Amino acid sequence: MQQAKVLETWVGVFVALGIVALFFMAMQVSNLGEIRTDAKNYRITARFSNAGSLKARAPVSMAGVRLGRVESIRFDKESYDAVVEMRIDAQYDSLPADTTASILTQGLLGEQYVGLTPGADSEYLKDGDELELTQSALVLEEVISRFLFNKAEGDGKPKGEGADAEDAKPVDVQPTAAIPSSTPAPHAKPPAKPAEGGGRANVHPKAEAKAGGPGKSDAKAGTPARKNAVKP
Repeated sequence: MQQAKVLETWVGVFVALGIVALFFMAMQVSNLGEIRTDAKNYRITARFSNAGSLKARAPVSMAGVRLGRVESIRFDKESYDAVVEMRIDAQYDSLPADTTASILTQGLLGEQYVGLTPGADSEYLKDGDELELTQSALVLEEVISRFLFNKAEGDGKPKGEGADAEDAKPVDVQPTAAIPSSTPAPHAKPPAKPAEGGGRANVHPKAEAKAGGPGKSDAKAGTPARKNAVKP
C-alpha cells in the first residue's frame, strides 16, 4: 500500500513538471515572457497604409538583431492608417531620427516583423517620437492578382500592336543628290591615225606572222616565183 502511494506521488510530480514545461514553452512561442514594463525602455510609433498580418509582440529588428517588440496596433479613424507602437530596449538609444520602418516577412510564408533601416540624421530617436519614413507590408495576393491581370491584358492585345507595330512601320528614305567626284575621269585614247597614202598602219612583222596577216600570205605567194627562177 505504501509503495503504491509513492508511485502515485512520483507520477503526480512528473505530470506537474510536464505542465510547467508546456506553460514556459507557450510563453516563449507567444513572446509573452519577454514583455517588460521597465521604465528605461522607450516607445516609438510608425504609420502604415497596410499593416498586413503584423501582430502585437512581433519582433522589431535592425540588421538581423532584435531591438524590441511591437506593443500594440491600432487604427486611426482620421487618416485611415494603421498606427504601430513599438517598445525599444534602452540600450539601443542611438537610432537616427530619420530611421525607416518596413514591414517584412520571415521567409516566404513566415510571420511578419518590423525592420528598421538607419538614416543619416545626427539626432536620435526619443520616447514618443514617430517615424516619418515607412513602407507598408507586401500582400502576396495583390502581387499575384497584378501579375495575372497584366498577363491577361498582354495576351488580349492583337498582334501588330505595341513594339512589334513600331518595328513593322516602313522607314521613309529620302533620295540624296549625287555627289560629284573630285577626281577627273580618265581621257580616252585617240584612235590610231591611218598611214599616209591610204596604206595600213605600221605593224611589227612578227605580230603579223602570229596573227596570220598579209605578211604571211605574201611569203607563201613569193615561194613559187623563186622556184621558177632557178629552173633552166
